[in-house]
Amino acid sequence: MAQKARIKIASTDIAKLNQVCQSMKDIVERTGVEMKGPIPLPTKRLRVTTRKCPCGDGKASFDRYEMRIHKRLIDLAMDERALRLVMRVPIPEGLNIEIEMIED
Repeated sequence: MAQKARIKIASTDIAKLNQVCQSMKDIVERTGVEMKGPIPLPTKRLRVTTRKCPCGDGKASFDRYEMRIHKRLIDLAMDERALRLVMRVPIPEGLNIEIEMIED
């Protein structure tokens, strides 16, 4: 059975997320490793609605805040050299990366 590395990337900033995905794609193209992705996963939307007036008097007006968490999934064939290069990619602040090894 072949092993592969599954990389899950999540961030609130889509530009940083796409930048890291592109740098991983460049590494994979240089090393010639088989890659699937980046596969966009559903965006999680966290919503908070608060009332503008803290005392409760006056008109009922509300502020609505939303934070979006964007996710990507990348599958790489097991290659030690490519995996070492991927792990050396500079990760911006606010980006979450998980790497796990799975059986194919």
